[in-house]
Amino acid sequence: VFRKEVEVMAVIYATLIVKGKKTIAQVPDTIREQVKQILIDLEVPELAEKLME
Repeated sequence: VFRKEVEVMAVIYATLIVKGKKTIAQVPDTIREQVKQILIDLEVPELAEKLME
């Protein structure tokens, strides 16, 4: 169950980043790598590198 919740949260954060509501710096450390991978898979790797708040 916990793994599924982590996957869902990573997708939610990636969606918020794409929409401009969050940055990668605002993602919890525990799921940041998963969110970066989702952004790369969505062909927006530049959003995975921005560190501004």
